[in-house]
Amino acid sequence: MSGQRYATILLFGSPGAGKGTQGKILAELPGFFHVSSGSIFRSLDPQSEESKRISEYTSRGELAPDSLAIEIWEAWLEAQVAEGRYKPHEQILVLDGIPRNVEQCDLTERTIDVKLLLHLASGDQQTMIDRIKRRAELEGRTDDSSEDIIQRRFEVYRVESTPVLDHYPEDIVAEIDPMGTAAEVFARILAQIIPVQNAFLQAPAG
Repeated sequence: MSGQRYATILLFGSPGAGKGTQGKILAELPGFFHVSSGSIFRSLDPQSEESKRISEYTSRGELAPDSLAIEIWEAWLEAQVAEGRYKPHEQILVLDGIPRNVEQCDLTERTIDVKLLLHLASGDQQTMIDRIKRRAELEGRTDDSSEDIIQRRFEVYRVESTPVLDHYPEDIVAEIDPMGTAAEVFARILAQIIPVQNAFLQAPAG
């Protein structure tokens, strides 16, 4: 690791809340670098030891072990810096999928400096499930095709992930309504990230 802590915005919410969609929109804006942990894991060589170990868990709707997930994520992120795709002095890191629990919050503390947590919060679980099923059909994502696995993912989220909201200071947590069109949701997000980006750009280079 480089030893540098990267200015970061976390996209957080239940399965199907639209984190990936909003992350992709943010990735198109100058000054942001979006990282989806799910995309990183799915891009692994299926024959690699890391991929096989992760699949043992994701096929059951469970999370990969924290140490394994963070190890793969850190290696991938540092490769992006080395190759010039991610420019930490010019871009805010937008994370979708990590950290997923308090243990991962502690493990990533050495790497990221969280400036804002965007919590896409909705009590309408059935709508979220329907979104996941539609996505599975469109993208051929077999890990999202079984309702039993989806329900298990929601249970894992409730038990392991929701405590993350209490881990970070209340003043950097922003509640975002994820219902409506992607543009409507993004407008709510934009109102929160503009002050963060302005402060980042005005800060002296570290």
